[in-house]
Amino acid sequence: MVLTGDWTALTLGRGASRLASALKSQKNLQVDLCDIGRCDTAGAFAILRASQGRLAPDGLQAPPGVARLFDLVGHAIHEPPKPMHQTRSVIGLLDRLGRGLFGVAREFYGTLAFFGHLLTVVGRLSLHPGRIRWAACFSQAERTGLDAIPIVAITTFFIGAVVGFLGADELAQFGAQVFAVELIGIAVMREFNIVITAVLLAGRSASSFAAEIGSMKMNQEIDAMETMGVDPFEALVLPRFLALLITIPLLTFVATIAGLVGGMLVSWGVLHLSPSFFIQRIVDNVGPAAFWVGMSKAPVMAIAIAAIGCRQGMQVGGDVESLGRRVTTAVVQAIFTIILIDAVFAVVYMKLNV
Repeated sequence: MVLTGDWTALTLGRGASRLASALKSQKNLQVDLCDIGRCDTAGAFAILRASQGRLAPDGLQAPPGVARLFDLVGHAIHEPPKPMHQTRSVIGLLDRLGRGLFGVAREFYGTLAFFGHLLTVVGRLSLHPGRIRWAACFSQAERTGLDAIPIVAITTFFIGAVVGFLGADELAQFGAQVFAVELIGIAVMREFNIVITAVLLAGRSASSFAAEIGSMKMNQEIDAMETMGVDPFEALVLPRFLALLITIPLLTFVATIAGLVGGMLVSWGVLHLSPSFFIQRIVDNVGPAAFWVGMSKAPVMAIAIAAIGCRQGMQVGGDVESLGRRVTTAVVQAIFTIILIDAVFAVVYMKLNV
């Protein structure tokens, strides 16, 4: 069999199927490719597949370049698939555990390095405030803070109402329905105001930070900034950091008011306690200490959310899969860190008897 012409992916057409049908009943073939034109892997694969099992020993004659191409494609065709062996022994379990611990240690080290770089930028710009990009800070503050007021207020309003319903129902068994007011005040002012606000911003802002910075990393915009001598921490991280640091206390205050209003309406409608009586019991029995306990957590939550979102954005690779994975990681890590910080504050304030 003598083949001529071009055997490429663009010119092959139906040549592969026609060649296979023509050679169906042939044995001990001698294939001459000396007069062949252009040939690529698609053409070599079509010829080898059509003549597979029908070639005589040393039955393929071709120029050196074409012969090397056919050897390469032939080895790829006959390469046996590598079976995936799943290790289910104790050694495999220990291996996965060790890799997980190593990943946690590496993530912790990367977080410390990120915070160190951020603190360096904060210290440098505190000496030169004119270099702070205030326009970017206020733009981010509007997006992360003012635009989040409706969802934060509505969510904490219903949280306060739910706490009021639960308190009224449970305390009615002991004839102490009036203490539902203190339950609402302590729950909303100490815990739910900042926790709900931080969790909402973790899903809203941390994911946004990771996606925005990650897309810039994918498009090599951050590399271009570094080439021009612009520190990405000054231009991208610090404005988001300052924006959350400013807006989370504001959102926590709005959440406190909305939660108390929701609890007050439930107390008024279910327990028939007037709003003035509700406010007076909050002032007398709960006091401002519970409010300041909740507000003291706001800056720490802001630092954690901004740092996690920006750091995960900086870790994005060059593909879309990496971007999605880092955005998911940012939300999960931010929520976990929020719960952990709240637990630490609870233990500290319990020891301080606050």
